[in-house]
Amino acid sequence: MRLLSVFTLLTIGFACHAADLPRSSPESQGLDSAIVQAFVAAADKKIDSLHSIMIVRHGQVVAEGWWAPHDAKSPHSLYSLSKSFTSTAVGIAIAEGKLSLDDEVLKFFAEEAPAEPSANLKAMRVSDLLRMSTGQQSEPGRPANQSWVKTFLAHPVPFKPGTHFVYNTSATYMLSAIIQKVTGKTLLDYLTPRLFEPLGIEHPTWETSPQGISTGGYGLSIRTEDIAKFGQLYLQKGKWHGKQLVPEAWIEAAKARQTSNGSNPKSDWDQGYGYQFWRCRHGAYRGDGAFGQYCIVLPEQDAVIAITSGLRDMQSVLNLIWDTLLPAFKAEPLAANDKAKSSLDQTLKSLSLRPAAGSATAANVAGKLFEFAANERKFESLKLEDDGKDGPLTLVVRINGVEHRIPCGKGAWQKGKAGWGPLPIQPVGASGAWTDEGTFTAKLCFYETPFVVTIRLKFAGNEVKCESETNVAFGPVKQEPLTGKTK
Repeated sequence: MRLLSVFTLLTIGFACHAADLPRSSPESQGLDSAIVQAFVAAADKKIDSLHSIMIVRHGQVVAEGWWAPHDAKSPHSLYSLSKSFTSTAVGIAIAEGKLSLDDEVLKFFAEEAPAEPSANLKAMRVSDLLRMSTGQQSEPGRPANQSWVKTFLAHPVPFKPGTHFVYNTSATYMLSAIIQKVTGKTLLDYLTPRLFEPLGIEHPTWETSPQGISTGGYGLSIRTEDIAKFGQLYLQKGKWHGKQLVPEAWIEAAKARQTSNGSNPKSDWDQGYGYQFWRCRHGAYRGDGAFGQYCIVLPEQDAVIAITSGLRDMQSVLNLIWDTLLPAFKAEPLAANDKAKSSLDQTLKSLSLRPAAGSATAANVAGKLFEFAANERKFESLKLEDDGKDGPLTLVVRINGVEHRIPCGKGAWQKGKAGWGPLPIQPVGASGAWTDEGTFTAKLCFYETPFVVTIRLKFAGNEVKCESETNVAFGPVKQEPLTGKTK
Protein backbone atom coordinates (compact mmCIF):
# COMPACT_ATOMS: atom_id res chain seq x y z
CA MET A 1 0.00 0.00 0.00
CA ARG A 2 2.83 2.37 0.90
CA LEU A 3 4.59 1.70 -2.41
CA LEU A 4 1.35 2.33 -4.28
CA SER A 5 0.84 5.62 -2.43
CA VAL A 6 4.36 6.78 -3.23
CA PHE A 7 3.89 5.81 -6.88
CA THR A 8 0.59 7.68 -7.00
CA LEU A 9 2.15 10.81 -5.50
CA LEU A 10 5.05 10.65 -7.93
CA THR A 11 2.62 10.25 -10.83
CA ILE A 12 0.55 13.22 -9.69
CA GLY A 13 3.69 15.30 -9.22
CA PHE A 14 4.93 14.39 -12.69
CA ALA A 15 1.56 15.23 -14.24
CA CYS A 16 1.57 18.67 -12.62
CA HIS A 17 5.15 19.29 -13.67
CA ALA A 18 4.47 18.04 -17.20
CA ALA A 19 1.89 20.80 -17.64
CA ASP A 20 4.66 23.37 -17.47
CA LEU A 21 7.07 24.17 -20.26
CA PRO A 22 10.47 22.45 -19.96
CA ARG A 23 13.40 24.47 -18.63
CA SER A 24 16.89 24.82 -20.09
CA SER A 25 19.94 27.04 -19.90
CA PRO A 26 20.18 29.92 -22.39
CA GLU A 27 23.48 28.65 -23.80
CA SER A 28 22.12 25.19 -24.62
CA GLN A 29 19.47 26.92 -26.76
CA GLY A 30 21.85 29.33 -28.50
CA LEU A 31 21.46 32.38 -26.26
CA ASP A 32 24.14 34.07 -24.17
CA SER A 33 23.18 34.44 -20.48
CA ALA A 34 25.20 37.65 -20.27
CA ILE A 35 23.16 39.25 -23.05
CA VAL A 36 19.90 38.17 -21.42
CA GLN A 37 21.12 39.70 -18.17
CA ALA A 38 22.01 42.91 -19.96
CA PHE A 39 18.50 43.03 -21.42
CA VAL A 40 16.87 42.48 -18.02
CA ALA A 41 19.14 45.08 -16.38
CA ALA A 42 18.36 47.63 -19.10
CA ALA A 43 14.63 46.96 -18.77
CA ASP A 44 14.83 47.34 -14.99
CA LYS A 45 16.74 50.60 -15.26
CA LYS A 46 15.22 52.31 -18.30
CA ILE A 47 11.65 51.01 -18.50
CA ASP A 48 9.17 51.70 -15.75
CA SER A 49 8.07 49.07 -15.44
CA LEU A 50 8.01 45.43 -16.49
CA HIS A 51 6.18 43.01 -14.22
CA SER A 52 7.37 39.71 -15.66
CA ILE A 53 9.29 38.20 -18.54
CA MET A 54 9.65 34.68 -19.88
CA ILE A 55 11.87 33.81 -22.85
CA VAL A 56 11.27 30.50 -24.64
CA ARG A 57 13.69 29.13 -27.25
CA HIS A 58 13.17 25.87 -29.15
CA GLY A 59 10.28 25.13 -26.78
CA GLN A 60 12.43 25.53 -23.64
CA VAL A 61 12.14 28.27 -21.04
CA VAL A 62 15.62 29.78 -20.85
CA ALA A 63 14.91 32.81 -18.65
CA GLU A 64 12.03 33.87 -16.40
CA GLY A 65 11.60 36.56 -13.82
CA TRP A 66 8.99 38.52 -11.90
CA TRP A 67 9.36 41.97 -10.37
CA ALA A 68 8.11 41.65 -6.78
CA PRO A 69 5.40 41.76 -5.60
CA HIS A 70 4.42 40.09 -8.90
CA ASP A 71 5.02 36.33 -8.87
CA ALA A 72 4.87 33.25 -11.05
CA LYS A 73 1.65 31.87 -9.58
CA SER A 74 -0.53 34.96 -9.84
CA PRO A 75 -2.61 35.75 -12.93
CA HIS A 76 -2.27 39.10 -14.68
CA SER A 77 -4.87 41.12 -16.59
CA LEU A 78 -4.16 40.77 -20.33
CA TYR A 79 -6.32 43.60 -21.61
CA SER A 80 -6.30 43.43 -25.43
CA LEU A 81 -3.98 40.44 -25.55
CA SER A 82 -7.30 38.70 -24.82
CA LYS A 83 -8.26 39.43 -28.44
CA SER A 84 -5.79 36.86 -29.77
CA PHE A 85 -7.47 34.17 -27.65
CA THR A 86 -10.87 35.23 -29.02
CA SER A 87 -9.52 34.91 -32.55
CA THR A 88 -8.29 31.41 -31.72
CA ALA A 89 -11.77 30.44 -30.55
CA VAL A 90 -13.19 31.63 -33.86
CA GLY A 91 -10.66 29.50 -35.75
CA ILE A 92 -11.58 26.42 -33.73
CA ALA A 93 -15.32 27.06 -34.18
CA ILE A 94 -14.89 27.42 -37.94
CA ALA A 95 -13.07 24.07 -38.00
CA GLU A 96 -16.00 22.54 -36.11
CA GLY A 97 -18.43 23.87 -38.71
CA LYS A 98 -20.12 26.33 -36.37
CA LEU A 99 -19.61 29.38 -38.64
CA SER A 100 -17.48 30.71 -41.49
CA LEU A 101 -15.38 33.76 -42.25
CA ASP A 102 -17.89 34.88 -44.86
CA ASP A 103 -20.94 34.75 -42.60
CA GLU A 104 -22.72 38.09 -42.40
CA VAL A 105 -22.77 39.50 -38.88
CA LEU A 106 -26.50 40.25 -39.04
CA LYS A 107 -27.13 36.56 -39.64
CA PHE A 108 -26.54 35.91 -35.94
CA PHE A 109 -28.43 38.87 -34.49
CA ALA A 110 -31.52 39.52 -36.56
CA GLU A 111 -33.54 40.30 -33.41
CA GLU A 112 -31.12 43.06 -32.36
CA ALA A 113 -30.55 44.63 -35.79
CA PRO A 114 -31.84 48.11 -36.67
CA ALA A 115 -35.26 48.19 -38.31
CA GLU A 116 -33.63 49.31 -41.57
CA PRO A 117 -29.97 48.24 -41.58
CA SER A 118 -27.69 50.04 -44.01
CA ALA A 119 -26.17 48.32 -47.01
CA ASN A 120 -22.74 48.49 -45.37
CA LEU A 121 -24.00 46.91 -42.16
CA LYS A 122 -25.62 44.14 -44.19
CA ALA A 123 -22.28 43.56 -45.92
CA MET A 124 -20.25 43.29 -42.69
CA ARG A 125 -18.83 39.78 -42.24
CA VAL A 126 -17.03 37.77 -39.58
CA SER A 127 -13.73 38.37 -41.40
CA ASP A 128 -14.27 42.13 -41.09
CA LEU A 129 -14.64 41.84 -37.32
CA LEU A 130 -11.44 39.80 -37.11
CA ARG A 131 -9.27 42.26 -39.01
CA MET A 132 -10.76 45.42 -37.47
CA SER A 133 -12.21 46.56 -40.77
CA THR A 134 -15.90 46.79 -39.91
CA GLY A 135 -16.44 49.98 -41.93
CA GLN A 136 -17.14 51.97 -38.77
CA GLN A 137 -15.34 55.27 -38.36
CA SER A 138 -15.20 55.03 -34.57
CA GLU A 139 -15.54 52.34 -31.94
CA PRO A 140 -19.10 51.73 -30.67
CA GLY A 141 -19.62 52.21 -26.97
CA ARG A 142 -20.36 49.49 -24.44
CA PRO A 143 -22.92 51.10 -22.10
CA ALA A 144 -23.72 49.47 -18.79
CA ASN A 145 -27.48 49.69 -19.26
CA GLN A 146 -27.85 48.62 -22.90
CA SER A 147 -27.18 45.55 -25.01
CA TRP A 148 -23.63 45.79 -26.36
CA VAL A 149 -24.63 43.86 -29.47
CA LYS A 150 -27.54 46.18 -30.20
CA THR A 151 -25.34 49.23 -29.59
CA PHE A 152 -22.73 47.89 -32.01
CA LEU A 153 -25.28 47.19 -34.75
CA ALA A 154 -26.86 50.64 -34.31
CA HIS A 155 -23.50 52.37 -34.82
CA PRO A 156 -22.99 54.06 -38.22
CA VAL A 157 -21.04 52.13 -40.89
CA PRO A 158 -19.97 54.87 -43.34
CA PHE A 159 -17.31 52.79 -45.13
CA LYS A 160 -17.54 49.57 -47.06
CA PRO A 161 -16.52 46.78 -44.67
CA GLY A 162 -13.01 45.51 -45.37
CA THR A 163 -11.69 48.86 -46.62
CA HIS A 164 -11.07 50.92 -43.46
CA PHE A 165 -8.97 49.84 -40.44
CA VAL A 166 -10.16 51.11 -37.05
CA TYR A 167 -8.97 49.39 -33.88
CA ASN A 168 -12.25 48.28 -32.39
CA THR A 169 -12.61 46.37 -29.13
CA SER A 170 -16.37 46.18 -29.63
CA ALA A 171 -15.78 44.24 -32.85
CA THR A 172 -13.96 41.60 -30.80
CA TYR A 173 -16.88 41.53 -28.39
CA MET A 174 -19.11 40.73 -31.35
CA LEU A 175 -16.90 37.72 -32.13
CA SER A 176 -17.39 36.53 -28.56
CA ALA A 177 -21.15 37.05 -28.88
CA ILE A 178 -21.15 35.03 -32.10
CA ILE A 179 -19.24 32.19 -30.42
CA GLN A 180 -21.82 32.14 -27.64
CA LYS A 181 -24.65 32.26 -30.17
CA VAL A 182 -23.44 29.28 -32.21
CA THR A 183 -22.12 27.09 -29.38
CA GLY A 184 -24.39 27.94 -26.46
CA LYS A 185 -21.29 28.52 -24.31
CA THR A 186 -19.42 31.59 -23.20
CA LEU A 187 -16.05 32.13 -24.82
CA LEU A 188 -14.37 31.05 -21.58
CA ASP A 189 -16.38 27.83 -21.33
CA TYR A 190 -15.92 27.07 -25.02
CA LEU A 191 -12.14 27.46 -24.87
CA THR A 192 -11.64 25.60 -21.59
CA PRO A 193 -11.66 22.01 -22.96
CA ARG A 194 -10.33 23.01 -26.39
CA LEU A 195 -7.42 25.26 -25.43
CA PHE A 196 -6.95 26.05 -21.74
CA GLU A 197 -7.04 22.49 -20.38
CA PRO A 198 -4.79 20.96 -23.09
CA LEU A 199 -2.23 23.73 -22.51
CA GLY A 200 -2.38 23.30 -18.73
CA ILE A 201 -3.76 26.80 -18.21
CA GLU A 202 -5.48 26.57 -14.83
CA HIS A 203 -8.17 28.84 -13.44
CA PRO A 204 -8.44 31.37 -16.29
CA THR A 205 -11.01 34.08 -15.69
CA TRP A 206 -12.75 36.32 -18.22
CA GLU A 207 -14.89 39.36 -17.51
CA THR A 208 -18.42 39.39 -18.91
CA SER A 209 -20.78 42.03 -20.25
CA PRO A 210 -24.06 42.88 -18.49
CA GLN A 211 -25.61 40.37 -20.89
CA GLY A 212 -23.41 37.53 -19.60
CA ILE A 213 -21.14 37.35 -22.67
CA SER A 214 -17.35 37.16 -22.27
CA THR A 215 -15.98 40.60 -23.13
CA GLY A 216 -13.70 39.10 -25.80
CA GLY A 217 -11.55 42.15 -26.51
CA TYR A 218 -10.22 42.31 -22.95
CA GLY A 219 -10.88 40.77 -19.55
CA LEU A 220 -8.88 37.52 -19.67
CA SER A 221 -6.48 36.90 -16.77
CA ILE A 222 -3.86 34.14 -16.81
CA ARG A 223 -0.23 33.62 -15.68
CA THR A 224 2.90 34.67 -17.55
CA GLU A 225 3.75 31.06 -18.36
CA ASP A 226 0.26 30.60 -19.81
CA ILE A 227 0.95 33.48 -22.20
CA ALA A 228 4.20 31.77 -23.22
CA LYS A 229 2.39 28.47 -23.82
CA PHE A 230 -0.10 30.23 -26.08
CA GLY A 231 2.73 31.74 -28.11
CA GLN A 232 4.48 28.38 -28.30
CA LEU A 233 1.27 26.79 -29.59
CA TYR A 234 1.23 29.32 -32.43
CA LEU A 235 4.93 28.76 -33.07
CA GLN A 236 4.17 25.03 -33.35
CA LYS A 237 1.42 25.80 -35.88
CA GLY A 238 -1.40 24.80 -33.54
CA LYS A 239 -0.03 21.42 -32.44
CA TRP A 240 0.49 20.53 -28.77
CA HIS A 241 1.92 17.21 -27.59
CA GLY A 242 1.07 15.63 -30.91
CA LYS A 243 -2.53 16.90 -31.03
CA GLN A 244 -3.73 19.60 -33.43
CA LEU A 245 -5.60 22.00 -31.11
CA VAL A 246 -5.92 24.82 -33.66
CA PRO A 247 -5.93 24.23 -37.45
CA GLU A 248 -2.57 25.07 -39.02
CA ALA A 249 -4.36 27.00 -41.77
CA TRP A 250 -5.92 29.23 -39.11
CA ILE A 251 -2.55 29.92 -37.50
CA GLU A 252 -1.15 30.99 -40.88
CA ALA A 253 -4.12 33.25 -41.60
CA ALA A 254 -4.28 34.80 -38.12
CA LYS A 255 -0.63 35.86 -38.10
CA ALA A 256 -0.61 37.05 -41.73
CA ARG A 257 -1.11 40.64 -42.83
CA GLN A 258 -4.86 40.76 -43.41
CA THR A 259 -5.10 44.53 -43.63
CA SER A 260 -2.84 47.57 -43.76
CA ASN A 261 -2.75 49.84 -40.74
CA GLY A 262 0.01 52.33 -41.45
CA SER A 263 3.38 52.88 -43.12
CA ASN A 264 5.84 54.00 -40.44
CA PRO A 265 8.80 51.59 -40.76
CA LYS A 266 9.89 52.32 -37.17
CA SER A 267 6.56 51.55 -35.54
CA ASP A 268 5.44 48.06 -34.54
CA TRP A 269 1.86 49.31 -34.83
CA ASP A 270 2.20 50.06 -38.58
CA GLN A 271 3.29 46.68 -39.91
CA GLY A 272 -0.14 45.30 -40.75
CA TYR A 273 -2.87 43.54 -38.78
CA GLY A 274 -3.97 39.90 -38.95
CA TYR A 275 -6.88 38.20 -37.25
CA GLN A 276 -6.55 39.93 -33.85
CA PHE A 277 -2.74 39.74 -34.04
CA TRP A 278 -0.33 42.57 -34.80
CA ARG A 279 2.44 42.16 -37.33
CA CYS A 280 5.86 43.29 -36.02
CA ARG A 281 9.11 44.28 -37.57
CA HIS A 282 11.75 41.56 -38.10
CA GLY A 283 9.25 38.95 -39.27
CA ALA A 284 7.62 38.64 -35.85
CA TYR A 285 4.00 38.95 -34.76
CA ARG A 286 2.30 39.42 -31.42
CA GLY A 287 -0.79 39.67 -29.34
CA ASP A 288 -0.65 42.69 -27.08
CA GLY A 289 -2.67 44.50 -24.47
CA ALA A 290 -2.78 47.94 -22.90
CA PHE A 291 0.16 48.99 -20.75
CA GLY A 292 2.46 46.31 -22.16
CA GLN A 293 0.99 42.81 -21.99
CA TYR A 294 2.82 40.89 -24.72
CA CYS A 295 2.91 37.52 -26.42
CA ILE A 296 5.67 37.97 -29.02
CA VAL A 297 6.28 35.15 -31.50
CA LEU A 298 9.54 35.12 -33.49
CA PRO A 299 9.28 32.35 -36.10
CA GLU A 300 12.70 32.99 -37.62
CA GLN A 301 14.34 32.61 -34.21
CA ASP A 302 12.02 29.79 -33.02
CA ALA A 303 11.34 31.84 -29.91
CA VAL A 304 8.52 33.29 -27.81
CA ILE A 305 8.73 36.19 -25.37
CA ALA A 306 5.93 36.68 -22.81
CA ILE A 307 5.81 39.95 -20.89
CA THR A 308 3.44 41.63 -18.44
CA SER A 309 3.90 45.31 -17.61
CA GLY A 310 2.63 48.64 -16.43
CA LEU A 311 4.05 50.73 -19.29
CA ARG A 312 3.21 54.15 -20.64
CA ASP A 313 5.51 53.70 -23.65
CA MET A 314 4.75 50.29 -25.15
CA GLN A 315 7.14 50.74 -28.08
CA SER A 316 10.10 51.08 -25.70
CA VAL A 317 10.18 47.44 -24.63
CA LEU A 318 9.85 46.23 -28.23
CA ASN A 319 12.76 48.46 -29.25
CA LEU A 320 14.85 46.98 -26.45
CA ILE A 321 14.03 43.45 -27.63
CA TRP A 322 14.98 44.22 -31.22
CA ASP A 323 18.18 46.00 -30.22
CA THR A 324 19.40 43.63 -27.50
CA LEU A 325 17.83 40.18 -27.67
CA LEU A 326 17.10 39.68 -31.35
CA PRO A 327 20.77 39.69 -32.51
CA ALA A 328 21.66 37.29 -29.67
CA PHE A 329 19.68 34.30 -30.95
CA LYS A 330 22.21 31.91 -32.50
CA ALA A 331 21.53 28.91 -34.73
CA GLU A 332 23.69 26.53 -32.68
CA PRO A 333 24.12 25.89 -28.93
CA LEU A 334 26.78 27.94 -27.17
CA ALA A 335 29.44 26.68 -24.80
CA ALA A 336 28.22 26.41 -21.21
CA ASN A 337 28.98 29.49 -19.11
CA ASP A 338 28.18 28.65 -15.51
CA LYS A 339 29.35 32.00 -14.19
CA ALA A 340 27.14 34.02 -16.55
CA LYS A 341 24.20 31.68 -15.98
CA SER A 342 24.57 31.98 -12.20
CA SER A 343 24.73 35.77 -12.43
CA LEU A 344 21.60 35.83 -14.63
CA ASP A 345 19.73 33.55 -12.22
CA GLN A 346 20.61 35.81 -9.30
CA THR A 347 19.42 38.88 -11.20
CA LEU A 348 16.13 37.24 -12.15
CA LYS A 349 15.47 36.07 -8.58
CA SER A 350 16.10 39.51 -7.06
CA LEU A 351 13.89 41.59 -9.35
CA SER A 352 11.53 44.01 -7.63
CA LEU A 353 9.49 47.06 -8.38
CA ARG A 354 10.86 49.98 -6.40
CA PRO A 355 9.12 50.18 -3.02
CA ALA A 356 8.48 53.45 -1.24
CA ALA A 357 11.75 54.69 0.21
CA GLY A 358 12.58 57.37 2.75
CA SER A 359 14.17 58.01 6.12
CA ALA A 360 12.50 61.18 7.30
CA THR A 361 11.30 61.52 10.87
CA ALA A 362 7.76 60.25 11.36
CA ALA A 363 5.06 62.77 12.18
CA ASN A 364 3.22 62.22 15.47
CA VAL A 365 -0.06 61.08 13.88
CA ALA A 366 -0.25 57.37 14.70
CA GLY A 367 -3.78 56.39 15.68
CA LYS A 368 -5.33 59.75 14.79
CA LEU A 369 -8.48 59.51 12.69
CA PHE A 370 -8.82 62.00 9.84
CA GLU A 371 -12.29 62.38 8.32
CA PHE A 372 -13.22 63.77 4.92
CA ALA A 373 -16.23 65.76 3.78
CA ALA A 374 -18.60 64.03 1.36
CA ASN A 375 -16.91 63.58 -2.02
CA GLU A 376 -17.49 61.80 -5.34
CA ARG A 377 -14.84 59.19 -4.54
CA LYS A 378 -16.70 58.28 -1.33
CA PHE A 379 -13.46 58.52 0.60
CA GLU A 380 -14.53 58.81 4.23
CA SER A 381 -11.58 58.53 6.62
CA LEU A 382 -8.00 57.41 7.15
CA LYS A 383 -5.48 56.80 9.88
CA LEU A 384 -2.04 55.30 10.32
CA GLU A 385 -1.55 52.57 12.90
CA ASP A 386 1.84 51.76 14.40
CA ASP A 387 2.37 48.42 16.14
CA GLY A 388 5.06 49.99 18.36
CA LYS A 389 7.51 47.23 17.45
CA ASP A 390 9.21 48.83 14.44
CA GLY A 391 6.96 46.80 12.16
CA PRO A 392 5.09 48.07 9.11
CA LEU A 393 2.71 50.98 9.45
CA THR A 394 -0.86 50.04 8.60
CA LEU A 395 -2.85 52.44 6.46
CA VAL A 396 -6.51 52.19 7.48
CA VAL A 397 -8.96 53.80 5.08
CA ARG A 398 -12.73 53.75 4.85
CA ILE A 399 -14.17 54.02 1.33
CA ASN A 400 -17.93 53.87 0.73
CA GLY A 401 -18.52 52.24 4.10
CA VAL A 402 -15.85 49.56 3.69
CA GLU A 403 -12.70 49.54 5.82
CA HIS A 404 -9.41 48.62 4.14
CA ARG A 405 -6.43 47.71 6.32
CA ILE A 406 -3.19 47.94 4.33
CA PRO A 407 0.08 47.01 6.09
CA CYS A 408 2.87 48.90 4.29
CA GLY A 409 6.22 47.13 4.31
CA LYS A 410 9.34 49.14 5.14
CA GLY A 411 11.63 49.07 2.11
CA ALA A 412 9.82 45.96 0.86
CA TRP A 413 6.46 44.82 -0.42
CA GLN A 414 3.98 43.30 2.02
CA LYS A 415 1.13 41.34 0.49
CA GLY A 416 -2.49 41.62 1.52
CA LYS A 417 -5.86 42.61 0.05
CA ALA A 418 -7.32 46.06 -0.47
CA GLY A 419 -9.08 48.38 -2.89
CA TRP A 420 -8.48 52.01 -3.82
CA GLY A 421 -10.68 54.38 -5.78
CA PRO A 422 -12.21 52.49 -8.71
CA LEU A 423 -10.05 49.41 -8.02
CA PRO A 424 -12.08 46.78 -6.13
CA ILE A 425 -10.74 44.75 -3.21
CA GLN A 426 -8.07 42.40 -4.60
CA PRO A 427 -4.52 41.17 -3.93
CA VAL A 428 -2.09 44.02 -3.28
CA GLY A 429 1.54 44.48 -2.34
CA ALA A 430 2.12 47.59 -0.25
CA SER A 431 5.14 49.55 0.92
CA GLY A 432 5.43 52.81 2.81
CA ALA A 433 7.94 55.33 4.13
CA TRP A 434 8.20 58.83 5.57
CA THR A 435 9.61 60.60 2.53
CA ASP A 436 9.92 64.04 4.10
CA GLU A 437 8.89 65.71 7.30
CA GLY A 438 5.17 65.19 7.68
CA THR A 439 4.70 63.17 4.45
CA PHE A 440 3.98 59.45 4.46
CA THR A 441 4.19 57.88 1.00
CA ALA A 442 2.57 54.53 0.30
CA LYS A 443 2.76 52.48 -2.87
CA LEU A 444 -0.02 50.00 -3.58
CA CYS A 445 0.83 47.46 -6.29
CA PHE A 446 -2.29 45.60 -7.43
CA TYR A 447 -0.17 42.77 -8.77
CA GLU A 448 -2.83 40.97 -10.78
CA THR A 449 -3.19 44.16 -12.84
CA PRO A 450 -0.83 46.74 -14.40
CA PHE A 451 -1.67 49.30 -11.71
CA VAL A 452 0.50 50.81 -8.98
CA VAL A 453 -1.06 53.63 -6.95
CA THR A 454 1.23 56.08 -5.15
CA ILE A 455 -0.42 57.83 -2.21
CA ARG A 456 1.08 60.83 -0.44
CA LEU A 457 -0.36 61.79 2.92
CA LYS A 458 0.80 65.29 3.90
CA PHE A 459 0.12 65.96 7.58
CA ALA A 460 0.01 69.51 8.98
CA GLY A 461 -1.58 70.24 12.35
CA ASN A 462 -5.04 68.70 12.45
CA GLU A 463 -5.24 68.24 8.66
CA VAL A 464 -4.01 65.74 6.10
CA LYS A 465 -3.92 66.25 2.35
CA CYS A 466 -4.32 62.98 0.47
CA GLU A 467 -2.79 62.90 -3.01
CA SER A 468 -2.87 59.83 -5.25
CA GLU A 469 -1.41 58.99 -8.63
CA THR A 470 -1.61 55.85 -10.76
CA ASN A 471 1.31 54.66 -12.88
CA VAL A 472 -0.90 54.09 -15.95
CA ALA A 473 -4.52 54.78 -16.79
CA PHE A 474 -6.90 55.23 -19.71
CA GLY A 475 -7.60 58.74 -18.44
CA PRO A 476 -5.87 61.12 -16.02
CA VAL A 477 -3.32 59.42 -13.76
CA LYS A 478 -3.66 61.98 -10.95
CA GLN A 479 -6.70 62.51 -8.76
CA GLU A 480 -7.67 65.79 -7.17
CA PRO A 481 -6.30 65.98 -3.61
CA LEU A 482 -8.68 65.49 -0.72
CA THR A 483 -8.26 67.14 2.67
CA GLY A 484 -9.25 65.44 5.89
CA LYS A 485 -9.41 66.76 9.44
CA THR A 486 -9.03 65.25 12.86
CA LYS A 487 -11.15 66.32 15.81
